[in-house]
Amino acid sequence: MKKSLVICGLLILVMGMVAGCLGSKTPPISRPPAPAVLVDYFRTGGFAGFNDRLVIFDNGIAVVSSRSINHEIMLNQTEITHIAEIFNTSQFSILEGNYSARPGSSDLIKYSVRYQNKTVNAEDTALPSALQPVIDELNRVLTLGVGVEPTSSLASNLPR
Repeated sequence: MKKSLVICGLLILVMGMVAGCLGSKTPPISRPPAPAVLVDYFRTGGFAGFNDRLVIFDNGIAVVSSRSINHEIMLNQTEITHIAEIFNTSQFSILEGNYSARPGSSDLIKYSVRYQNKTVNAEDTALPSALQPVIDELNRVLTLGVGVEPTSSLASNLPR
């Protein structure tokens, strides 16, 4: 009888193990890759006390934040291409990393622009002319989210 119980117990154990192996596997869920950051732009300081950030992703989503607003806007492919062209035309990749104003300057706006793993930091009175179209375009996109006018008169001449 003991032998029968042991055999019965082993048989139940083996059947349980085999039944567990017959279960179906859940296929892995395929998720699209996370969007990459195309542009990361900060604008701080100045008489108006800016503290704005614009992050543009390669899928066209742009996140705008300021002291009182966090907003998401969608840029179309034409706008993304236009932004990339402005960076290329300005030869952003060969600009220096820092452009500082002379000591004692006050109420300046400071800019930090990151594009394709390169960051350029600049202040109002030290902006190189090649960087001005980049700043103007990013300010224009930034204003789409915060609802204020661009800070530069050049921005109003850019295509929209």
